[in-house]
Amino acid sequence: MLFLRAQDTTVIIDEGRITLAEVVVRNNFDYKKLLAQIKADTSFYKAFKNLRVLGFSSYNDIRMLDKSGTTKASLYSKTRQNRVDGCRTMDILEEKVSGDFFNSKREYNYLTPELYASLFFTEGKICGETNIVSQKNRTTASKKGLEKHKEQLKMLFFNPGKKIPGIPFIGDKLDLYDARAHEFYDYRLDIEEFKGQLCYVFSIKPKETLDANQKDLIVVDEMTTWFDQRTLEVLGRNYSLSYKAGVYDFDVTMEVIMRRFNGLIVPELLRYRGNWDVIFKKRERAVFTATLFDFKQ
Repeated sequence: MLFLRAQDTTVIIDEGRITLAEVVVRNNFDYKKLLAQIKADTSFYKAFKNLRVLGFSSYNDIRMLDKSGTTKASLYSKTRQNRVDGCRTMDILEEKVSGDFFNSKREYNYLTPELYASLFFTEGKICGETNIVSQKNRTTASKKGLEKHKEQLKMLFFNPGKKIPGIPFIGDKLDLYDARAHEFYDYRLDIEEFKGQLCYVFSIKPKETLDANQKDLIVVDEMTTWFDQRTLEVLGRNYSLSYKAGVYDFDVTMEVIMRRFNGLIVPELLRYRGNWDVIFKKRERAVFTATLFDFKQ
C-alpha cells in the first residue's frame, strides 16, 4: 500500500510506515530487502571489533565535568596500539592528567573513561582475539551488579535502537523496530552525500505530533545512519538518547565517523557528550573525543 505526499512515498512494511525520498523511489530498487538489512546491521559493532586485529594511533581527550560544565578531571593522551603475532599491546606516547581522573592505583574513578578504555586502550598483552561478529545477540545473562550495567551501556552504544534486557522501565522503549515504536517515530530512507560519496541515509525521529505524555515514553531523540550503497556497511552515525525514570537518568549524544582501511570499516572519529546516573555510581557528566589514525594490518 502506498501513500503519496509531495514528492515522497510512504510504504507500509510489517505494519510500520517508512517514508522513501523521491530519489529512492526513482532508483526502483528492492527497498524491503534494504530495510531488512539495515534493521539487522552488525557492521557498526564489527567496526569496533576490527580495532582488536589492527595497529593504530589515537588522540584521546576525555573530560569529566561538574554541574556548571567546568572540567573537574581529565585525560589527554596519544597512544599507539601494536598488533604483532596475534597479540596487541599499547604504548602511551603522550599523557596529561588532571583532577581525580585516577586513584592511587591508577584505576579509573569514573565509569565513562572505564568504558572508553575498554574500546580504545589495551592493558598489558592480549592475544587470540578476532574480529568475528556472531549473529547471536549480546546478552547480560552471565553478569551481575556493576558488570551487568557496563554491558548494558555497551549494548546501548553498539546497538542503539535495539531492545536491551534487564533495564527497568527502559529496555522495551529502546526497540525502534517493533510495531509499538511506529506509533511514536517517523522513519525515512534517503540518498545523500557523506564524506564525498553517495550513501543511503536512514533516519528515525520522534513524531512532531506527540503530546507530553507520549514524549515521556520515548528514549531515542534522533538516530541518523549513513550506509555504503554497495556494501551497506555503516559509514557514519549520529544519535541522541535521553530518559528520566527512578533508577536511570541519562542524556547522551554520540557522533561516529568511519573510514575504510584495507577492506575493513574502522572508526575514525568518535565524539560523545553525556550526563547520566545509574545504580552503583554517582552522576557523571562527560565529554570525550577519540581520533584514530595511522592504521596498520
